[in-house]
Amino acid sequence: MALAFRLSPLVRLVTNGPLLSSRTTRRLISLTSLYRGKIVPYKLADIGEGIREVVIKEWFVKDGDKVRQFDNICEVQSDKASVTITSRYDGTVKTVHYKLNETCLVGSALVDIELDSEEPDDPAPPAAPTQQPIEVTLAAKNDDEKEASPQEPTDKTLTTPAVRKIAKEHNVNLAQVPATGKDGRVLKEDILAYLADKAPAEVVRTDASGTTDLKRLVEKKYAKHMWKSMTQSLAIPHFVYSDDCDVTKLVKLRAEVKEAFQRQGLALSYMPFFLKAISRALLQYPELNALVNEEAESVDIKKEHNISLAMDTPGGLVVPNIKNVQNMCIVDIAKELNRLQALGKKASIPPKDLMGGTISISNIGIVGGTYTKPVILSPQVVIGAVGKIQRLPKFDELGNIVARDILSISWAADHRVVDGVTMAKFSNLWKHYLENPYHLTLGL
Repeated sequence: MALAFRLSPLVRLVTNGPLLSSRTTRRLISLTSLYRGKIVPYKLADIGEGIREVVIKEWFVKDGDKVRQFDNICEVQSDKASVTITSRYDGTVKTVHYKLNETCLVGSALVDIELDSEEPDDPAPPAAPTQQPIEVTLAAKNDDEKEASPQEPTDKTLTTPAVRKIAKEHNVNLAQVPATGKDGRVLKEDILAYLADKAPAEVVRTDASGTTDLKRLVEKKYAKHMWKSMTQSLAIPHFVYSDDCDVTKLVKLRAEVKEAFQRQGLALSYMPFFLKAISRALLQYPELNALVNEEAESVDIKKEHNISLAMDTPGGLVVPNIKNVQNMCIVDIAKELNRLQALGKKASIPPKDLMGGTISISNIGIVGGTYTKPVILSPQVVIGAVGKIQRLPKFDELGNIVARDILSISWAADHRVVDGVTMAKFSNLWKHYLENPYHLTLGL
């Protein structure tokens, strides 16, 4: 109480005296807050995969909010994935350092938090320079200094700041956008679908010289990462091996069990069978489940079959992986695939699902493709690409023409560590399991 009594005349002088500037006022008022608890900068930690910067996509707190440990602070977007940052402290948010869509570097302070206790359990290093938290910590603002908070919605529609930004850029009333999210929340795919249905003239811009240009609706989230990874991958000496598989029995098996999967709330594609066949074939050819160490000029063979699969999302192409496929059955793989696909539709696949892949497969058949030359995902050594299943006339053992379901497969391998004979043998074993799916499902 004695300390507060000595400080109160200073506060009255600051808030009422005409001789001090508003900035000086804010500095002096914030000094009083330092006596209530230690202020620590909560910094953006290294989230792995070589990520050095992120973009702030959504704030869950603002100045003055109380937070507890594990409360959500913000959502950030890297060129690989979306990540939700949570608090390590109990306290009060004093300063939010970034606005929406601003770039934050790893190691920079996201917010300043005044701790409830005098000392944190896991103290962060003090902010530098020391003046920074004092300069920007505000106890109050005059009415003529108040600004609208970026978190305050312009209407009552439930959505994220990122969606509001898109709506503002295209002059869209969010109330008119059909919402598919929980409790009527407008999702990113909702507004993108709404914009796609609008007249083309609304997305075409003409400059003063009369030159017409098409404006991209939204920058692809994963384009930057794809640029880097593909530039690195194309330095690998590729060779390609292609073949056809008779998957008539597999088509029949899937049709028989598809309804049973649907009763469990699962969609069953052919991909779980492709992945399991890769894993079974790797048991005999483990050298293909490997990562190249460029500096040491060596190859690290992996025990875990973490199979990466290329996935098209609203944010661009992304390659998550299903881990430890060697220990999973078809049902388990289908569940995991359904989970990744649901996250992919929202372009919010977390980093843990993107790390640790050991071999890859891509499905060009879903867009009508048959053959392609897939590009290896460095530092892996093999990638496969399956085409569409075609109903084609074939000769049976008696020379009769019969209709069969034919699937094409193209494998690309790193010719520095994989030879053509090994790739062909691996492909033949993979083909055997798909042409005899009961052997695959029964582990024969």
